[in-house]
Amino acid sequence: MLDFNATVKNPEDLIFSLDIGTRTVIGIVGIYEDEKFKVLESCIKEHNKRNMYDGQIHDIEGVTKIVKEVKEELEEKLELPLKKVSIAAAGRALKTSRIRIDKEIDKTVEISNNMIEALELEAAQKSQELIDEEKSKNDLKYYCIGYSVVNYYLDDSFIENLEGHKGEKIGVDLLATFLPQVVIDSLYVVVNRAGLEVSNITLEPIAAINVAIKENLRLLNLALVDIGAGTSDIAITKDGTIMAYAMTATAGDELTESLARAYLLDFDSSEKLKINLNKENTHEFSDIVGVKYKLTTEEIISNIENEIDKLAKEISEKIIEYNGKAPSAVFLVGGSSQIPTLNEHIANCLGLPKERVAIRDISFIENVEGIEDELKGPDIVTPIGIAMEGVNSKYKNFIQIYINGEEIRVFNTENIKVSDVLILIGYNPRKLIPQRGEDFIYYVNGKKKLIKGELGKPAEIYVNGTFANLNTELKDRDFIDLRDSTKGDKKILYLYDCIPKSKVIVLNNEEVNLIRELQINGLETEENIIIKEGDRVEYFEINTVYELIEYMNMNIHDLKIYRNSKEVDLYTELENGDVLTIGTQNGTSNIKDSQREICLSINGKERNFQHEKKEFVFVDIFNYIDFDLSKPRGKLVLKLNGRDAEYLERLKDGDTIEVYWEN
Repeated sequence: MLDFNATVKNPEDLIFSLDIGTRTVIGIVGIYEDEKFKVLESCIKEHNKRNMYDGQIHDIEGVTKIVKEVKEELEEKLELPLKKVSIAAAGRALKTSRIRIDKEIDKTVEISNNMIEALELEAAQKSQELIDEEKSKNDLKYYCIGYSVVNYYLDDSFIENLEGHKGEKIGVDLLATFLPQVVIDSLYVVVNRAGLEVSNITLEPIAAINVAIKENLRLLNLALVDIGAGTSDIAITKDGTIMAYAMTATAGDELTESLARAYLLDFDSSEKLKINLNKENTHEFSDIVGVKYKLTTEEIISNIENEIDKLAKEISEKIIEYNGKAPSAVFLVGGSSQIPTLNEHIANCLGLPKERVAIRDISFIENVEGIEDELKGPDIVTPIGIAMEGVNSKYKNFIQIYINGEEIRVFNTENIKVSDVLILIGYNPRKLIPQRGEDFIYYVNGKKKLIKGELGKPAEIYVNGTFANLNTELKDRDFIDLRDSTKGDKKILYLYDCIPKSKVIVLNNEEVNLIRELQINGLETEENIIIKEGDRVEYFEINTVYELIEYMNMNIHDLKIYRNSKEVDLYTELENGDVLTIGTQNGTSNIKDSQREICLSINGKERNFQHEKKEFVFVDIFNYIDFDLSKPRGKLVLKLNGRDAEYLERLKDGDTIEVYWEN
């Protein structure tokens, strides 16, 4: 162990990693200096019961208790508090997505590391979109837990390293890995309850392969298998890159259970026996009824050989599924990789010489110092890898975002936008677009009419109380308030909206409305009432001089007709605002004049008016009452029988009228 006081200058430089496994929790604290990771303290504690199965936390409190014990023991040794930790998730329910994206750049600017990271992270986000598109409604929500670059491209040509070059387009071929939300959330809950904050999270096979197989070896087609208690996580390299990740839920626990069945042992005794198989040649133990055994490792292995072969077959089949064939060599890490003959069974399943399936331990890892002898086995490779991921911070951790009060974790990129969060939560983009209300159908003179519903309000987005949009960038602990778009109202239609707005002529100095005989569903009305869905509106429209003369019961013989001072015939079309003069050849009017009377209530007072008009309309009252329209004193309000009126509405006996200025 290194001298702590001589090495640590700033406690903030401490790197704390936790490997929260199915059987044990391993904590390592070190620092990174002089291009070496120097281990200062370490701690291993076993779960006192089966808190985890197949790499998934089942008893959160039980796992939290062990993590706290590891943390407190390390703090006691260091005499310093530990606040942040790097962790990794097992490959349980792992999914992968391989994608290539290209991006145009300014050809006059050198490609920087920031540009490369932005390109990688954009590809990771696109992979997230593809995974979300593939999953059904009942599938778990997946998080991007890490990624590996397969290839870089400059102007569509392969290039080893983009940094420092110039070009018009950069591209990346990237392999992203995803885990279900439940796996990530349970890890975060345990870490938070233990009084720690996650500084970095990665995938166990990513952590393991990045320290167990150096980059210059990745030109070869190799497989790394991290065999733990609950899962066997697999990473495959080829042509200089990590080309695939996979996992199988068959691992060391299956061998422990087979020993328990074979020798009638409880799980803990069986686990202890399994661990000692690669340490001792002879084993003495008693079963649950007191029968004593004294057996050699070879005898015990032969008794569970079928289970060992089954584990080897599942691992081998998964390697071939993702690699297409047997790789050139396989490296085994993890506590359960030490089971005697397991490597030989894997070699046999893959058709490889047995020396091509080798157990990898700490001795193969470069640039690591201070590891005690008892921590140099293959079970320590992944914890060291997790620590190195914390050093490199190559795979960004998650940030917390709150959307409509719900906390979510987002894979941290340089430019996280509101749209990225909506993609992650599976938000339906249709909710951003306002919808029209239902169509309104009615009938006018037997013809079907349709009016589109009103357009609703578009979605509103606020970030920390400030109006925002889909491209607004986010930072850790931002609050998004998202208000869905709305559906518009159904159109409210009045009777006067269904007929021509205005068609009034002047006939022999008297106004005549050419729209006549208004009916709704066969009932006559002159009020501007609200039309209901499916109502049938009927009206008669006078279109020609002949129709006008006929409607007015005028004698059509020996007439002279003038429209706008020009003589016209009986079939002339009438238009709004026409001025007509109709008389006989000797110049006398053919319209029989008669004196008429109408009784109205105006502003609370009853008034009788004498007139000679065919129709007495609203605007006519201003010829009889003292109300100066030439000097406005606010908004002019016209009411007929309690509703808004129009200037040319026909009046009848008993109507109630209000006329006033509204300030």
